[in-house]
Amino acid sequence: MPLAMNREVFITCAVTGSGATQDRSPHVPRTPAEITASAVEAARAGAAIVHCHVRDPDTGVPSRRRDLYREVTDRIRAADIDVVLNLTAGMGGDMVFGPPDAPLPLNDQATDMAGAEERVAHIAECRPEICTLDCGTMNFAEADYVMTNTPGMLRAMGAMMTEMGVKPEIEAFDTGHLWFARELVKEGVLAPDALVQLCMGVPWGAPDDLTTFLAMVQNVPADWTWSAFALGRHQMPFVAASVLAGGNVRVGLEDNLMLGPGQLATNAQLVERAVGLIEGLGAKVIGPDAVREKLGLTKRAPA
Repeated sequence: MPLAMNREVFITCAVTGSGATQDRSPHVPRTPAEITASAVEAARAGAAIVHCHVRDPDTGVPSRRRDLYREVTDRIRAADIDVVLNLTAGMGGDMVFGPPDAPLPLNDQATDMAGAEERVAHIAECRPEICTLDCGTMNFAEADYVMTNTPGMLRAMGAMMTEMGVKPEIEAFDTGHLWFARELVKEGVLAPDALVQLCMGVPWGAPDDLTTFLAMVQNVPADWTWSAFALGRHQMPFVAASVLAGGNVRVGLEDNLMLGPGQLATNAQLVERAVGLIEGLGAKVIGPDAVREKLGLTKRAPA
């Protein structure tokens, strides 16, 4: 399909993520209060959606604790600014093998494999407007770590999300993930008006060159809504590339800690930079109400 610039763009801010960044920048939030404060600042800067993981408040290590998700959800919904809440459902698929000469047994301390119902338990409790669905299995940069999402697991999780009335955001790390996402729509597991996040430059998924990016874009059905991001210093160039290719954008400390050389960023600063780029291209940044109308979301009141 021919590409056309998106004139009405929404920004997602990925607030904290699940990477080992907690000690690399003082701006990476750890506690529910810190995550909420950073999300609110990002919303004030122009983010219509905040994508949230949770971390152990003491160590900053990524966590699946439901009480932490509940607290983040309640705090964001009680904040004095509106924003669409997107919670991760990507945790609980971590498989870490032993060394190449002895891959089994698995590394029990690092492996975190949970069933489909457990992986979406916090989604069932908190009912965010959006939650993520990592649409495939992939090797990451770590030597023996595999992000594990089998077809059966994805069918089960996707069906639960759809039944809950929570919009899945398909996280596509390579073209095959989009292929399977189209199959999930064909099977009726996901609704036809799907939402996709193109994840560029995550080792070892789709590299963040423009040729691969355009191949990813061309594999998104014309009636789906999509957004994209890239890591590190490529974060802002991909803001421009996504808008020009017809998509929306994601920025935030999950994907990039720097505003410039030697300058650590806050989430709000990254959003502000993205707003400037989008408006500089002649596009409009839209807010949460417009996003809800576009994606068919229903705002949920504080508990």
